Amino acid sequence: MSSSVAPSPILQVPGAVAGLPGSPDAAVAWHYGDPFGEQRAAARQVAVVDRSHRFVLTITGKERLSWLNTISSQAVTDLGDGESAENLDLDLQGRVLNHFVLTELDGTVWIDTEGERGAELLSFLQKMVFWADAKPVDANDHAVLTLLGPQTAELIDTLGVSALPAETYRAVALPGGGFLRRMPWPGPHSFDLIVPRAQLADWWSRLRAAGAAAAGSWAFEALRVEALRPRLGIDTDDRTIPHEVNWIGSPAEHGAVHLNKGCYRGQETVARVHNLGKPPRHLVLLHLDGSADSRPEPGDSVTAGGRVVGTLGTVIDHFELGPIALALIKRNVPADTALEAGPCAASIDPDSVPAHDEPQAGRLAVEKLRGR
Repeated sequence: MSSSVAPSPILQVPGAVAGLPGSPDAAVAWHYGDPFGEQRAAARQVAVVDRSHRFVLTITGKERLSWLNTISSQAVTDLGDGESAENLDLDLQGRVLNHFVLTELDGTVWIDTEGERGAELLSFLQKMVFWADAKPVDANDHAVLTLLGPQTAELIDTLGVSALPAETYRAVALPGGGFLRRMPWPGPHSFDLIVPRAQLADWWSRLRAAGAAAAGSWAFEALRVEALRPRLGIDTDDRTIPHEVNWIGSPAEHGAVHLNKGCYRGQETVARVHNLGKPPRHLVLLHLDGSADSRPEPGDSVTAGGRVVGTLGTVIDHFELGPIALALIKRNVPADTALEAGPCAASIDPDSVPAHDEPQAGRLAVEKLRGR
């Protein structure tokens, strides 16, 4: 997934190094000269990350939430003012087409998603309106910044809010337009700012002057991988279903697929796997051999004894964990299996392997009928 998004004005900041050409983060800073220091600041102090290459759209109209509920995976009909959720657009086979974050605020649903996927998602939403009182429109006159770190609370005066949202997925309006939203990832102190794009540079300057370190997308990605959070188009492929990448669950469960809601495209697959089956693959964290002469790339095969058992996703250097990656691995591969990811040795972090041992309603019903 490459980027054709216009370069961010923050790239003009002294020391900013743009993401690699052709990468999904080419339009924003990859780092500002100290990648590991930026990660430490984001994990232990406070840092601001330019994520203005994300695509922003809005939906207005009295039926905006009930209509969106019918065509997406999350239960959003009763979303209250200032509440947010993660959501998916699935195809008929339950495979993930789009992942997005949405916030209901003052009569408008705000959606932000991957820059390269935004136009496609907006087109789909507009085609699905029919007679509903819902109006999806481009809102790329707004942009996303992200604050990371336990010292974010020290920026309250600069943000112009009385307090930071105490609960994840809660949002409050910002003075001058836009809003501040608390997220559960990539770390425990993560806050998105959706601000007017014309004010992007001013917000950046004010947050930096108030003590936030400048951190590039490298820092955000490293913490995201550590948190085992997938990124659409890098950690997913055209066969990915939500169960494989930790996207099952309500907002309270930090998921993007509510299992107890009305019909939507792809629901049959979601329900069948949840009630009767197991996902064929699961997302795991890999530790990579840092002594290898070269690094693997997203999309490289992961092998065990010469047999392909998975596909590599995001590859990143973490300030504490060293070279790590996300990978979609066949569910039956034991956690202690010696692996190779592209040109280097790799091992599965056992703490990242989901148990898949939860009781399944469908299986329990079948066994009850059989008298077991």
